[in-house]
Amino acid sequence: MNLSAPFIVRPVATLLLSLAILLAGALSFGLLPVSPLPQMDFPVITVQASLPGASPQVMASSVATPLERSLGTIAGISQMTSRSSQGSTRVILQFELGRDINAAAREVQAAINAARNLLPSAMRSMPTYRKVNPSQAPIMVLSLTSPVLEKGQLYDFASTIVAQKLSQVPGVGEVQIGGSSLPAVRVELQPRLLEQYGLALDDVRQALSDANVRGPKGALEAGARHWQVASNDQLEQAADYIPLIIRHQDGAAIRLGDVATVRDSVENRYNSGFYNDEQAVLLVVNRQADANIIATIEGIRAELPALRAVLPASAELAVAMDRSPTIRATLHEAERTLLIAVGLVILVVLAFLGHWRAALIPALAVPVSLVGSFAAMHLLGFSLNNLSLMALIIATGLVVDDAIVVLENIARHIEAGEKPLAAALKGSREVGFTLLSMNVSLVAVFLSILFMGGIVERLFREFSITLTVAIVISLLVSLTLTPMLCARWLRAEAGEREPNRLQRLGNRVQERVLAFYRVSLEWALRHSLLTLLSLLATIALNVWLFVSVPKTFMPQQDTGQLVGFIRGDDGLSFQVMQPKMEIFRRAVLRDPAVESVAGFIGGDGGINNAFMIVRLKPVAERGVSAQQVAERLRRTLPKVPGGQLFLMPDQDLRFGGHQGGSSENEYVLLASELDDLRTWLPKVRDALKTLPELTDIDANEGEGAEQITLVVDRDAAKRLGVDMSTVTTLLNNAFSQRQVSTIYESLNQYSVVMEIDPQYARHPEVLDQVRLVGSDGQQVPLSTFARWERSLEEDRVQHDGAFAAESISFALAEGVSLEQATTAIERAMALIDLPTEVQGKMGGTGGAFQQAQSSQPLMILGALLLVYIVLGILYESYIHPLTILSTLPSAGVGALLAIQLTGGQFSLISLLGLFLLIGVVKKNAILMIDLALQLERSERLSPQESIRRACLLRFRPIVMTTLAAILGALPLLLGAAEGAEMRQPLGLTIVGGLILSQLLTLYTTPVVYLYLDRLRHRVNRWRGRPSDAALEAPL
Repeated sequence: MNLSAPFIVRPVATLLLSLAILLAGALSFGLLPVSPLPQMDFPVITVQASLPGASPQVMASSVATPLERSLGTIAGISQMTSRSSQGSTRVILQFELGRDINAAAREVQAAINAARNLLPSAMRSMPTYRKVNPSQAPIMVLSLTSPVLEKGQLYDFASTIVAQKLSQVPGVGEVQIGGSSLPAVRVELQPRLLEQYGLALDDVRQALSDANVRGPKGALEAGARHWQVASNDQLEQAADYIPLIIRHQDGAAIRLGDVATVRDSVENRYNSGFYNDEQAVLLVVNRQADANIIATIEGIRAELPALRAVLPASAELAVAMDRSPTIRATLHEAERTLLIAVGLVILVVLAFLGHWRAALIPALAVPVSLVGSFAAMHLLGFSLNNLSLMALIIATGLVVDDAIVVLENIARHIEAGEKPLAAALKGSREVGFTLLSMNVSLVAVFLSILFMGGIVERLFREFSITLTVAIVISLLVSLTLTPMLCARWLRAEAGEREPNRLQRLGNRVQERVLAFYRVSLEWALRHSLLTLLSLLATIALNVWLFVSVPKTFMPQQDTGQLVGFIRGDDGLSFQVMQPKMEIFRRAVLRDPAVESVAGFIGGDGGINNAFMIVRLKPVAERGVSAQQVAERLRRTLPKVPGGQLFLMPDQDLRFGGHQGGSSENEYVLLASELDDLRTWLPKVRDALKTLPELTDIDANEGEGAEQITLVVDRDAAKRLGVDMSTVTTLLNNAFSQRQVSTIYESLNQYSVVMEIDPQYARHPEVLDQVRLVGSDGQQVPLSTFARWERSLEEDRVQHDGAFAAESISFALAEGVSLEQATTAIERAMALIDLPTEVQGKMGGTGGAFQQAQSSQPLMILGALLLVYIVLGILYESYIHPLTILSTLPSAGVGALLAIQLTGGQFSLISLLGLFLLIGVVKKNAILMIDLALQLERSERLSPQESIRRACLLRFRPIVMTTLAAILGALPLLLGAAEGAEMRQPLGLTIVGGLILSQLLTLYTTPVVYLYLDRLRHRVNRWRGRPSDAALEAPL
């Protein structure tokens, strides 16, 4: 049966079919979204809760723990972590990959509602949730600056106008504002004046609360007239609060201004931000887990002109960081690489066949197959990303293989004197099953990736399906369009014209190479044992190289930006941290590769931590990678006592739910008791610092932040009529920047903040001056029934699941692979010998790497087994699939050896290259074996003669297809522009594997074929069955 025959004799229908595929793909191309990587984020929901003034320990025990117990009942949670700092708790829920995030969000809200009664009554608002992962880097940072407006005013515009509008953009998960806080009226009380007037802190708080009330007041109505009732119950400015009467005493009014300084300020004074050399309020935009980066950024940029129009003229809204330019540049470079690959593949065909008509036939097959793939990508909801474009680049060499096999076979018949139409019908029939075997087994390799599960399957899903679609379309084109064009365009190649110069040159080269191969093949067949031993040696070498080659998770990307984290020593004040951040800012901005720097201190990160985002100049301008810039800055940054800046290149793919980490790699300690962590964390930290494989180790350096603990004599307090609730309220009023009242305005709400004047809160002795009211109405100093002590406590408390946790972040030393680092950590931990109540594990990227690495051998074995099954079904043989698979060891050696010799590291991209080699290299063996079986059946040749002739007849298409695949991958290897770090490992693996396999399999495949054929005959004789080759012919 000849599947191509109807299409050869119906050229119009064939051309229109191909045109339809091409048109569908071209129309779909403009509809495809753009992103750096396939959509593969874990569904992550972040729950945020605040209780101003509460210590990290209070937040952890009274807020984080009840929330975790309620949230922990939700099905499908793969990881739950929390971080509690001063006045803030953030719980991160990471769900399994298949979990629907919208359904999970509904369950999260229900769990928050269920925990309501377990949370402190002093919380002014319920916890909220957002569908965003804070461990992922932001997609955009905006800066708001002004030479006129105060930071609080800028923050107000950012919060009231800009953030609200940006949050409505599809794909935006969270807009975090840093660098300041909302405007507020601050009431700073003087302890001595309060004592002088006999006032308690709660008297002032109550007066402030009573003086600022907004509520319904009804209406009046008489006949046809209707009046709303209103009153001046709102005090809006600091000047309005100064004359507020607190109490009348001896006929005189005691006003707020008599005992306090009242001024217009901000809610939280422990905030500061910058953009380059200016103070700024920053808006950090994070996307939702399932959002497309480019589409989200385009939506944000579309809103900026309208936002600038409503801001004051003195306020400047600028883009401090934007991920889209580097993503677009990377994809543009990938598209350029694709075009280069197509050109190189066409040149291969032209060089071998020597005529433009012959070269044009596979040249037409390539765009139909590649462009047609865009239609399937659109229907499946895929995007144009690094991996899907790499799939199309690789497909360039693969899809032309099919056309080359058909073209070369038909051309061979025409050269033998047959008419083009007859040659097309005969040649396409001869290679029909060969094409089917090659492509079905190739598809089996790529589809096996879909059964891997986990992050590897999600990462490579679009790659494998896109490549599969291109191969299927290629098979269709090769059985329809290619033979039809050969029947009509190859007339001049039948000897009617004299060969041109290029043809003559190509023919001479091919004849000489074929002559050398004929002689060397005879030698290999005569010395078959030696050839077979070389194959066995490559198998052993494969195992050794796979074990010894350095391994990592993913190649280090250059996204054009660095993420910085400034860690201050525990207990450092905001005033001390600010100049340290300024030193680091100036040092980073001086680097010639840096274009801009933005960052802020304070907020949820705490007053001794700062965040920094560094935008780099384009690769062509800076001339070095982002990783090299980070390493250079590590060496040149000034030594700042009490502070350290950690820098790492931003990555599109990041793992881990631990927050505040300064690196994508971390080692996590877990314990049921916090005291156990305090004991063992310093030992683990110090052990990791001795490892040369690690650098930039970040963990708690001290024993904790300084804390003042008030020790209350409960019996004495009870005699004075004072209970612990009164003491807690007193301390909250004095030192928590307590928000005691709310000012309601048309666009936002603002707070009245009450506290002791900061100048009195600089030393613990102020506690002795604070007074409260006893049961007899008299002022009672705290010192009469309490004393204070100094102690040390953590300035942040982390949980991982139900356990207390501490993470130790680290970066890799230059030239060290992630596998080498994890091995070194495991050796160090074995020497420490942690007790059973303390557990350690790799987190972040290291944890994902360990999971992926453990399954890699099984993935490869599974792919080989699936290919064997498919080939066995096609050939109805247990033996011939083994012959075909025998070509793979040489490809593995070539790939691993190329990585080893170039100083590279084996990553998931390299693993993808190995899967490609499994699919590509066996095509050579299929070409040989399929023809050998045909010759055994049709011409009754011996196995040795049939395989010898098959090798010689298939030598030209084998060399052509291999060269096409190599040249198709060569642009991946040699590219040096944006995104090259992702493409180069794939190109290196494919080129290295194909070169060595091409040299070896031309000799090992016929030898293995003969050995296994003898084995088949012996087995059949032992079973008493006939051993005719026809019994194992392909279907």
